[in-house]
Amino acid sequence: MIIKGNILNVFTDEIYPAEVKINKGIIESVKEVNGEFDSLIVPGFIDSHIHIESSMLTPSRFAELALKQGTTSVVADPHEIANVMGVEGIEYMINDSHKSPLNYFFTVPSCVPSTKFETSGATIDSKIIDDFLSQDEFVALGEVMNYEDVINKNPEIMAKIDIAKKYNKPIDGHAPLLSGSRLEQYIKTGISTDHECSTPQEVMEKKRAGMKIMIREGSFSSDIDHFMYNNGDIIVNDDISAYDLLNRGHMNHCLRKAVDLGLDPFKAIRMVTLNPAQHYNLNRGSISVGKAADLVFIDNLTNFNVNKVIINGNVIYKKEKLLYKANPSPIRNTIFANQKVPEDFNVCTKDPKSKCAIVNVINYKKDPLITQKTTAKLNVNNGVVIPSVYNDILKISNIERYNGNTISNGFIKGFGIKNGAIASTVSHDSHNIIVVGTNNDYMTQAVNFLIKNKGGLVAISNQGHAELTLPIAGLMSDKSPYNIIKSSEYLNKFIKNMGCNLESPFMVLSFAALLVIPELKMSNQGLFDVNQNKFIDVIEKEI
Repeated sequence: MIIKGNILNVFTDEIYPAEVKINKGIIESVKEVNGEFDSLIVPGFIDSHIHIESSMLTPSRFAELALKQGTTSVVADPHEIANVMGVEGIEYMINDSHKSPLNYFFTVPSCVPSTKFETSGATIDSKIIDDFLSQDEFVALGEVMNYEDVINKNPEIMAKIDIAKKYNKPIDGHAPLLSGSRLEQYIKTGISTDHECSTPQEVMEKKRAGMKIMIREGSFSSDIDHFMYNNGDIIVNDDISAYDLLNRGHMNHCLRKAVDLGLDPFKAIRMVTLNPAQHYNLNRGSISVGKAADLVFIDNLTNFNVNKVIINGNVIYKKEKLLYKANPSPIRNTIFANQKVPEDFNVCTKDPKSKCAIVNVINYKKDPLITQKTTAKLNVNNGVVIPSVYNDILKISNIERYNGNTISNGFIKGFGIKNGAIASTVSHDSHNIIVVGTNNDYMTQAVNFLIKNKGGLVAISNQGHAELTLPIAGLMSDKSPYNIIKSSEYLNKFIKNMGCNLESPFMVLSFAALLVIPELKMSNQGLFDVNQNKFIDVIEKEI
């Protein structure tokens, strides 16, 4: 197979006409030629840090959308399904990914469970890590989220890090706001990347210490806008919705946005091709001899519109037609919680005669990941603390779904719901059932609906209900991306009519349970202060 066109050389920052000869999926030769060509050929785009589960699509369904955007490879961290199903979940992701032409590489989840302060469905120990990292399909140890254990040299996490070193595979980081000597202790172990920077100062401190900075541009956290993308090394998505994948794009969108903001287009291309390929030792990322023939034909270095995609020498997408269709496999039920009653969601005072209570409140403002801790004065009725819909202080509960039936209840501000409840089996990282509502009755209906339907998203109000079922581990659907997008759009519209103006209410809800991101979160075991690394009481004072 011979391809001719204007190729982009990521080593020399040149564009020149060339002939690319491909043999058995590998680039055999690249020769400069004379002639004029309309096509601009660049290396296939690589998203080197992504959780496929966040799209609510299986890997083979994800490929149906990503391939059209010029993505030819992803480095996926199956952390979410691993927390639900352990090895079985990881193997599901691998097997389903084999059904698509998209190049799937995996990192081994390092923190399952993420912390000891929540109940997950599985444990990935160092022995399992060793088994996976010995396989070529696994290219790194996944993001080490529990930085406290690293700093304190917890034997199990250190064993996992040592295994990655044994196989000479990189170790991904996750260290939001970590700084100074604590950051030095973290990096000293060999952790080499971070995608959680939120300020230019944080970027520079970590970069000066030798970390490779991943600039995140996902559906729910946009870092390209916020700080010095010029100091980044790699652009990643981390999490992306099916809607954005279809309508906004994938790595091509990241390129378009970065260049529009002033980033040199050649550097931008390297951040999604050569740089991630070299970091994860992938035999791709450049149009050069010996590399896999992953090629993307685009219109220019401004719009990055994709016209044709070749993976391993095979044409996968051309003339707006994808030459591939997914067929995901089913999986067993993973929801084992008992049906709930309204009293399960009560927050009770010690003294039933109390009239008011000062309570700790999870305060969501703008960043979907980072919450703040605040307090509120709420009324008490017969020993039960009552939320204040008028002041946007709603109930939030986290219900274990792995047979133990533990439940914790508290309060959250920022959703704006005036009537009803929303609930989800997507709640990072252990993916227990999480619900926010204006009263116990709506919350009970929402949670029981999810238990009955074996996972998904639901919104319930006096106007009825809207739903999206997620039978694959309560995280993903086997339906087509277009069905998921349609259901998601209807859900968001329904929730907006409930008074909620959040752009992505279910994603905000899911991160309210993420115990490794500051500041205040809700575990199935209680209200957790991330900064203090301990549980705190919901009720601070009774009056």
